Amino acid sequence: MATAKKNLTITALAGNIVTVALPVFLISSCGILAVQPELRLAVPLLIGVTALMATLLTLALYCGERAKVLWSPAVILAVGLVLRLLFLFSPPQLSDDIYRYLWDGSNLLRGVNPYAASPSVITPLPGLKAVHSMINHPDYVTIYPPTAQLVFAGGAATGGTITGLKAFLALLDLGLCALLVMLLKRLEMPAWRAVLYAWNPLPVLEIAGSGHVDGAGLAMLIGSFCLLAMDRQSASATAPRRWPFLLSGALLACAGLVKLFPLVLTPVLFLLVPNERRRHFAAGFIATLAALVLPFLPHLVNMTASLDAYARNWEFAGFAFNTLRTMTGSGTIARLLLSSCFLLVAVGIILRLAGSINHGLSPVNRLRQAMEACYAIAMALLLLTPTLQPWYALCLAVFLPFCAGPAGLVLCWAVFLTYQVQIPYFILGQWTENPQVTAAVFLAPLTAYLLSRALSGARQPTAEPGQ
Repeated sequence: MATAKKNLTITALAGNIVTVALPVFLISSCGILAVQPELRLAVPLLIGVTALMATLLTLALYCGERAKVLWSPAVILAVGLVLRLLFLFSPPQLSDDIYRYLWDGSNLLRGVNPYAASPSVITPLPGLKAVHSMINHPDYVTIYPPTAQLVFAGGAATGGTITGLKAFLALLDLGLCALLVMLLKRLEMPAWRAVLYAWNPLPVLEIAGSGHVDGAGLAMLIGSFCLLAMDRQSASATAPRRWPFLLSGALLACAGLVKLFPLVLTPVLFLLVPNERRRHFAAGFIATLAALVLPFLPHLVNMTASLDAYARNWEFAGFAFNTLRTMTGSGTIARLLLSSCFLLVAVGIILRLAGSINHGLSPVNRLRQAMEACYAIAMALLLLTPTLQPWYALCLAVFLPFCAGPAGLVLCWAVFLTYQVQIPYFILGQWTENPQVTAAVFLAPLTAYLLSRALSGARQPTAEPGQ
């Protein structure tokens, strides 16, 4: 008895140490990166520090699943805020996309349609000359959809500065963290799991650091799920309320017009809507799409040329793409094969979800399985895309709190390896991919998945003879 009490005391003490020390270590790790004068010359340090942070998050998951840690929503958001503030006032170093954001947003505030012409044919106003000179691919009309343009305008309205726009995007990302806490509670899952996104180095560096817009779209996507979860009791009743489904469809449309990936998940959310309310969900979705698209016509069609150029020509860190191109001798065939493969995988995941839902699952379990389906679709997209920029993995990171596994945690860290191209590019102006790095980014999550399956299989008790 005394030994058991002693073990419980040691376990509780270890849990308390992890609860206090882990946020401190994470903040200190981010602080090391935040004080670097040039992250592009400190990529090995970046990879090492983010690996440590990913390990700490894995420890949080391990301890949390064993009820050894307990962070309140206030603590989760407070630590998330501190992590983002560390990078908020530094210039973007790992990506220059935010200059296009500020250019588009500033023009929209002035009443100029951002799809009307490419930056290269526009003479900038005096206050935008510095931003104009930093825009990447200035010969292309903006590739960002209408909701993203409204987000850019909102950020530009904060003062027309990079810092103001980053602050706006970081605030939306912090709102996403709060929505994750809310959705976890509604799914009857522990709220502490939100740290897997809120304290993850990927959103901290890519949104607060580089100012990417992905977090805004993901906040709208999770908001759409929250509305479906909010009414889960009445959703099973005879006459569920209409407005949550109208608004959920509207938020999904908004999310899909920030980055296009949420549109792929439309069938997943549609399956969660009760049959008698699907027309309301669809009405909110279609009406919002129209309301966002129509004001930018007819110039919006110019975006399709940029999207076509991206789909045909862009490539980065795509191991599956490189392998297929080598085998077939054609980049076009490789892209078509990968697109077909992703489509088949996504359809298979959605059909499997539909079969599960039709077996009479409770609303909570339906939502949990839907999150797992989204996680699997995001993983498939990242492994099969010809272009894998690090911030693309945010679409996977946002589902980690609901279905965290070693493969997802590893991939959300492994994408930082691709920043090795920044060193020769910054010094010599040469963009040179390392095939070994590209292979590692692809193989690391697969290896983590296979190892976890092998270990979980080894832990299962062997049946006795005759059982």
